[in-house]
Amino acid sequence: MPSLESWIKHGEELRRPLIANTKLGDSEKVVIVGGGLSGLCCAYRIAQKRPDISVVIHERANRLGGVINTWQEGEWICDLAVNATRPHPAFWRLINDLGLSEKFNSSRPQAKSRWVLLDGKSHKLSWRTLFKIGPLKLRKALKKSRAGGQSVDQVIPHKAIADALCLGIVNETSDNVDADFLLPSLTKFGDNPPIKRAKLSKLINASYPIFTPKRGSIASIEGGMQCLVDALVAKLSNLENVDIRLEQEVQSAQSVALEYDIGAESVIWAAPGVQENYTASTLSIFAIGYLDKQVQDVKVGYGTLIPDSNLPISGILHESDLHHSKRCPEGHRLFRLMVPHNRWDKDEQKVLDVAEKLLAKDPVLFVKIGERKIPRYLPGYMANLKQLSSDFSHAGWAISGVSITHVVDEAERFAELF
Repeated sequence: MPSLESWIKHGEELRRPLIANTKLGDSEKVVIVGGGLSGLCCAYRIAQKRPDISVVIHERANRLGGVINTWQEGEWICDLAVNATRPHPAFWRLINDLGLSEKFNSSRPQAKSRWVLLDGKSHKLSWRTLFKIGPLKLRKALKKSRAGGQSVDQVIPHKAIADALCLGIVNETSDNVDADFLLPSLTKFGDNPPIKRAKLSKLINASYPIFTPKRGSIASIEGGMQCLVDALVAKLSNLENVDIRLEQEVQSAQSVALEYDIGAESVIWAAPGVQENYTASTLSIFAIGYLDKQVQDVKVGYGTLIPDSNLPISGILHESDLHHSKRCPEGHRLFRLMVPHNRWDKDEQKVLDVAEKLLAKDPVLFVKIGERKIPRYLPGYMANLKQLSSDFSHAGWAISGVSITHVVDEAERFAELF
């Protein structure tokens, strides 16, 4: 059972299993397959802790960062994937260690509100949302979920709200998402803390470097999340025991072990696709911008989730509302559109038509800025993952967590094995 000290350091992330070979910490050389955020963080934390061992990052692309990428056109700045982080001491520690503290700020308090589009009407998500779900139905569903292996729509008995929650995180409808994966603290998956949650929260809050985040807030980096990747790469490039190798194709963890003359127990797979039956969904990302006066009727907030599968857009994020740092020219507002490919026929005009109905006509900016692939986590996923045994270790988005806080904290947990 994890100690109280571990719960203070890692919080609810301890509910997620760490898929690590027990002999990993004995390695003299570690090869990390995948140079996305997870692989970079694992390399940084391990190499930092153990300067006496060799750490290799083996990346198939010609750049590092994986899904983390920031698009920029003049003064318009928009992240393609994660644009902010929820509170977690591990992320604050990373920002502090990378020297990014002055560029890291809490989100604007005016942008806390979130909405979901239900039957064509915008509904603000709050404690009142419980009455749409039904408090007694929710309580009964949560109690039943403790048996494990259920879908999110079985735990949150309001399909549209459950779908909105899932679409905003993993680009899937709620019947296709494992509740233990998305909501482990609610379903009580994994270990439970040794003290009451309120007392644990106070101890965790006291452990934050830089600043203690306010409840309900998130935080972001000036200039976008690409700055985080750039800072990690700069640190790793200055560590003598780290070797970064780009454009390196790989077939399996076993082939990597043979190539580097190490045992499979010294391989950390931090890339998608290695586990059996791995699949992913795809969505396109659009940036759309307006003059302030064009969207004066659009309330300032975090964004709107859209569970209606008849519309190509599943979510609208208010990029320039959210961040303290500048994301668009003065006198303008920037929004990010999430467009799942299973709801869209690739006609960009249809995306624009819906965006104009939901926001305003005649944007000054409308451009597709990229695509993302998000792993699928079907019901029962975490229960099966807990039973996974392997000759090598697994890390990253494609394993047990899709949030940025998960991969950053997971890297610290791997480093603790050394």
